[in-house]
Amino acid sequence: MASSFVIACVGKPSAGKSSFLNAVTDASAKVGNYPFTTIEPNQGVAYYAMPCPCKTYNLSAQCKPRHGTCKNGTRHVPVRLLDVAGLVPGASEGLGLGNQFLDDLRQADALIHVVDASGTTDAQGKETRGYDPLDDVQWLRSEIEQWVLGNVERKWGGTVRRHVATRAAPLDTLHAQLAGYGTRRDVVQRALDEVAGEVGLSLESWDVQARRRFISAFLDHRFPTIVALNKIDMPDADKNIAAIMRRYRQPSGTHTLRDGISEHNIVLSSALAECFLRKMAAQKYILYEPGSDDFQTHDEVEDLRPVDEKVRRRLENIRDLVLFRYGSTGVQDVVGRAVEALRYVPVFPVKSLVNFGASSGGAFRDCVLVRPGTTVREFARSLHSQAIDQGYAGAETVGGIQLAEDDVIVAGKNNIIKYSVAA
Repeated sequence: MASSFVIACVGKPSAGKSSFLNAVTDASAKVGNYPFTTIEPNQGVAYYAMPCPCKTYNLSAQCKPRHGTCKNGTRHVPVRLLDVAGLVPGASEGLGLGNQFLDDLRQADALIHVVDASGTTDAQGKETRGYDPLDDVQWLRSEIEQWVLGNVERKWGGTVRRHVATRAAPLDTLHAQLAGYGTRRDVVQRALDEVAGEVGLSLESWDVQARRRFISAFLDHRFPTIVALNKIDMPDADKNIAAIMRRYRQPSGTHTLRDGISEHNIVLSSALAECFLRKMAAQKYILYEPGSDDFQTHDEVEDLRPVDEKVRRRLENIRDLVLFRYGSTGVQDVVGRAVEALRYVPVFPVKSLVNFGASSGGAFRDCVLVRPGTTVREFARSLHSQAIDQGYAGAETVGGIQLAEDDVIVAGKNNIIKYSVAA
């Protein structure tokens, strides 16, 4: 029983994609400061931290997740993360590994764009100084937009002729054109609703600007994007970060996207710092909880191994330049923002609404993240249990509240569910 979405980790070569993947998963992607370090997609499992209901019901000690972990009421739910081949300008025209990169995107539900905030790698991923990382933020979206728009433009004449001849609904025609990108109808519908007031619903009257406007809205919904400004502890990172934040700063209360991102979806991070802290913790040199704002050494905990002066200096640099300045290395926040951008809902299927399974193997054994709008019966089908699907006899949530089959599952309202099966 697992969540079905994939988050793709993207960006130009040597921006820190592989280091980021290593910082948040158990995967072992090759790391090197040269183009196309990651030739084939690397997939791993990251963990999304969220509140677990075990704390609400005083069952933290009995909470035994089947997958992931739960510590003091914080649940770490596994999610799939994909590191795809390096992108360079011109990928939409097949340059570099562009075709492979763009094809890999089809299986992604959201994107994490790792950007070298230090400006020490150029557009091709080669070492330099003084490069403006704002260019990277913009051209990733530009390449994806040109890829999709180019495909749509090549077929548009025939598309419109069939649309008129068959008197098809605009949604049906556009979904048929975009289904190859792993697109659901509701995503196309949201994009169409967003632009209908500007471009209308008569597809035969859409000019290239109208089509471009629709594709831009479609990409906003199809590929929600989190920008991980990486290497924040390196020289020049501060001024580059300030410039990027100025560009994407939004008036209070607004949620307009620019280049497919918003200020809220920009996260400061240091993947190498996180990798080093995890390595030191695994070797018993420090006590460190991923996502926390500090660590402990032998000076505070005698059971830990003492470090030499070189390692001590590096640890202190991480503490001063990353943890104390930014509150964490940021990599856990990046994963969290990506999951939250998808608005997925955590669901806890249980066999008992009295002890939530605490008396038979552990409480809240399972947690599945489902798409917003998922109904009670749809979730039952997704459990891969023939008995639950074919013998479905009802469902209820906490308080003995009966749930209708078409009730939409909402976090904090009815997302702890007990299904009944006919005898």
